[in-house]
Amino acid sequence: MMAPESALAVLVPETESLVGTFRKLHDPSALAGIPAHITVLYPFKPPQEITTATIENLEEIFAEIDSFDVCFGEWRLLRHVLYLAPQPDEPLKRMTERVFARFPETPPYGGQFAEIIPHLTVAQSDDRNRLRDVTDEFERAAKSILPIHTRITDVVLLENETGQWSVRRSFVLG
Repeated sequence: MMAPESALAVLVPETESLVGTFRKLHDPSALAGIPAHITVLYPFKPPQEITTATIENLEEIFAEIDSFDVCFGEWRLLRHVLYLAPQPDEPLKRMTERVFARFPETPPYGGQFAEIIPHLTVAQSDDRNRLRDVTDEFERAAKSILPIHTRITDVVLLENETGQWSVRRSFVLG
């Protein structure tokens, strides 16, 4: 079993009707209990290291950020991932940068990537042909549904101490 982890994310239930089936079939995080989301910071701290001071710091960070609107109008491919691209994405990038600045021991994606690309994962596959097939199917499904508009009003702290991911805490923006 993996060591318990935590993450900060923006949940986007408005997209579930479009992405839910694709995620269940092609995104391991969906099977692990994570709903449609945009990651703010993963991995965050191990759950047992999240103290009252950590929670207070997160409350302070998110209280300084106003809620904002995003639109999911297009899908994109990056490496082995099919995703919905939130626009604008700058407020989401800044949110990640603010949390990382306060918790420098928790670089986004463990420091694997130089650039922060806010995204809502639809499917993942190392098999290019499979991903192309899923992308074609998703494009047909999305045609009559996109764009999807939503307002980002909070960030959740997720953890997987039980083996399944669940919301530990929610932080209201500004």
